[in-house]
Amino acid sequence: MTCTLQTISVVIPTRNEERNIVAFLATLHPAVELVVVDASDDHTDQLIMAIRPVRTTVIRSRAGIARARQIGAEVAQGRWIVFSDADVGFEPGYFSFLAQHISGDAFYGPKYSTATYRRYSQLFNASQWAFHRLGIPAASGSNMGLRREVFERVGGFRLDLPVNEDTELMMRVQRWGFRVDYIPELAVRSLDDRRLAHGVARKIVHSLSRNTLLFVSGYIPIPRRWLCHDWGYWSIRNAHSTHF
Repeated sequence: MTCTLQTISVVIPTRNEERNIVAFLATLHPAVELVVVDASDDHTDQLIMAIRPVRTTVIRSRAGIARARQIGAEVAQGRWIVFSDADVGFEPGYFSFLAQHISGDAFYGPKYSTATYRRYSQLFNASQWAFHRLGIPAASGSNMGLRREVFERVGGFRLDLPVNEDTELMMRVQRWGFRVDYIPELAVRSLDDRRLAHGVARKIVHSLSRNTLLFVSGYIPIPRRWLCHDWGYWSIRNAHSTHF
């Protein structure tokens, strides 16, 4: 299916992103659709509509991260749905490259951290590539996308997951026989690394452990309670951060 800029929708959840949203919007191509599912107490939603009133929809909802992404995807009109976050920016040429070169059913790309966490960024992106070569799509919700019909065919996000809903979706897409590509040219860059500031080692262990369980759960039964609890992820971050 042909992909054009006008057939791309970007879906992001937001919560109190005043300090990042202007920089994020500056990296969007004006032709793509933007759908925001906002749970903010600040003026994030107003800033978005003031800066980008065209091709933009803002939905107010207090839904959790998985449901917020699902709500946005269901409202989006594009044939391709790109999922991202407000604390990153798309690298120059991202959407032009996507429109010209995408040919599979789904994709994900690297996320570069700020200079402070350069080594983590190198490790994260090397790990993504290594897992991809092993047939495991280690996708991040900050930078992944898929064709609308594929999203609908697999049933969208697993709404009972409080975290790692992004990787689980792409693993499921691949298990259903769809083609998932890792595309290094489609990169995003962090606008801040407040999540990493609360513990790099903890984040690595948390992500690796949960994503391993999610992968295994696709083939053998895993207790639901192991997957549907955030293992303290949000409680620690929410003590310091207003991000989802």
